[in-house]
Formats: sequence, C-alpha cells, structure tokens
Amino acid sequence: MIKAAVTLFKQKGFHRTTTREIAKESGFSIGTLYEYIGSKEDILYLVCDAIYDEVRENLMQRLNHDVEGIESLKSAIAALFKVIDDLQDEVLVMYQESKSLPKEALTYVLQKENGMVAMIEEVIKECVVRGDLHLSEDEVKLGANNILVQAHMWTFRRWVVQNKYSLEEYTDLQTNLILKGLLKN
Repeated sequence: MIKAAVTLFKQKGFHRTTTREIAKESGFSIGTLYEYIGSKEDILYLVCDAIYDEVRENLMQRLNHDVEGIESLKSAIAALFKVIDDLQDEVLVMYQESKSLPKEALTYVLQKENGMVAMIEEVIKECVVRGDLHLSEDEVKLGANNILVQAHMWTFRRWVVQNKYSLEEYTDLQTNLILKGLLKN
C-alpha cells in the first residue's frame, strides 16, 4: 500500500489521488483498504513514517564505524547522500505532501526528522571531542541540519544538480564545502 501510495502521490499529488486509486494500485478492494485506515491522511502518515524508517535503517547500515574523526564525517555524509539518492522519489513525496498531515501526525513525523539530524550530530560531536572540529553545541546542531538539507537538495533540485553532476561529484563538492565551513572555527 505504501509503495502504491508513493507512486500515485508522485504522479498526481496527495490531494488529486483518491483512496480508490490507492486501493486498486495496492491490489486491495476499497473495503479492505478501509479495514486498515480511516482516511487518506492515515495513508500519508504511514507513507511518511515508513520513509523515515527506511532512510534511518539504510543510513545505519551504511555508516562506517571503522573510521574516525573527519573521515568518519566524510563517510557519514557520503552514506546519507547515497541513501537519499536511493530513496529520492519517496523523500520528495514526503516533503511535498507532509504539510497535509494533521498537526499531531506532522509533529510525530518531524520528530523522526530530528532523529535523522541527531545521527549526523553524533558524528560531528565525535569530531569535536577528538579536537578535529571546534564547534559550539549550536554550531553542531546547525551543521547537522545543513548536511541533511544538502542531501535533500539532490532530490529537490535534481532537475539542475543531477543534470550537471554525478552523485559522486555532487557528494565530493558538497562535502568539501561543508568541511570548509565547519573547519573555519
């Protein structure tokens, strides 16, 4: 159901997609679909929740714990960018459509995003503890958020960046820019 919803939301948008279309694309009858959900917003919530879980799981699998310091940060950035590349359609749908979630569901989804940022924060904090970076707590938090935004830019502005750069080139350029900013302190 989630993959079907992502496909339809990507093609038509959340508001123009019907639950009947989602049921059909999922191989369910509309009655069966409503046994699992109460509204189309419930499907969107499940979609966003599943996407965050998939991004988090993939990122956890790709993080290289065999390197330390700045190399660990470089590795984490590359891992995040690769995960976002692998799931770019899902990430795009999530960001475009999450505004349609009810307030409490949106709050939950945003907490999951904060969890992703926290994973990057931990890598940056390790660099600070080792003395590789000299950043305040606020700079660590903002730096982690900036890294996540740069990863998402691969998806949001793919019509520009993916026509100009390979994922490897984009990752290298962004990593160099990010590190220049973090190392200035």
